[in-house]
Amino acid sequence: MKDFDLLVIGEINPDLILIGDDIDPTYGQVEKLVEAATLTIGSSSVITACGAARLGLRTAFVGLVGDDVFGRFMLEAMQERGVDTTACVVDPDLKTGFSVILARGDGDRAILTFMGSMSDLRPDHIDAAFLSRVRHLHVGSYFLLDRLRPALPGLFREARRLGLSTSLDTNWDPRGIWDSGDLLAHCDLFLPNEKEARQISGRASLPDALDILSKIVPILAVKLGAQGGLVRSGETVLQLPPPPVDIVDTVGAGDSFDAGFLFGFLNRWPLERALRLALACGSLSTRASGGTDAQPTLEEAKRWLGK
Repeated sequence: MKDFDLLVIGEINPDLILIGDDIDPTYGQVEKLVEAATLTIGSSSVITACGAARLGLRTAFVGLVGDDVFGRFMLEAMQERGVDTTACVVDPDLKTGFSVILARGDGDRAILTFMGSMSDLRPDHIDAAFLSRVRHLHVGSYFLLDRLRPALPGLFREARRLGLSTSLDTNWDPRGIWDSGDLLAHCDLFLPNEKEARQISGRASLPDALDILSKIVPILAVKLGAQGGLVRSGETVLQLPPPPVDIVDTVGAGDSFDAGFLFGFLNRWPLERALRLALACGSLSTRASGGTDAQPTLEEAKRWLGK
């Protein structure tokens, strides 16, 4: 019996979410008013970890923060949501990163991120012995992990040697390079959104992107926003719409989707049921501002599977 079902490695940062219809900044010292502001748990990787813990997966996290108010806020909030942070590292010489999210009423958003400690997570911050305590390794925000990124293929190989399954959500590449190296070859599950899948595969259409990626990764679970999501395994493709909810804020919905699919994957659910759970988790998470406050329990998500 392993100590944890899931180990997530990734970035740690809070989000300052500003919501309003006329939220695009105007230079020239023009002041605009927003309708709401929330300081909340941020970072795609942490939101996924919190969603997984909410569903009942025993979840641990490896990440790096500074010894500052943002770092303490994040670690305490993660612990409150059931995520084990004993393997996280606090470096007093660094500043914790954060994101400012400008969220418009139509659901679109812009994100301004100060990297801070995110890019400084290193291989020596990860206790190799910790891998033997978990069932599955998931990495998020691959393109933000500058110092760790070259070591990830070796880490995934070692995880698989120890019997772990592996998954990846690269998230967006702010530099626009989109080079995932050979890491996908060591993944059991890849969780991009549609744009990320097309960028990483180098194909303009999603079907062509899936054809390329499915030859590398056994299972693809792709987020399609308002159109729902799809899963592809080999030649099998299944696409489903999301369940209807009253949307307040879409920040982190894709990360909650990841949490739901990971739960189904680790519990050996059929792919269709895992996709339905992922869509329920992603949709339900949009009922409140921020990525974690409306994440569902397993029982709540199950009630939405057929909707």
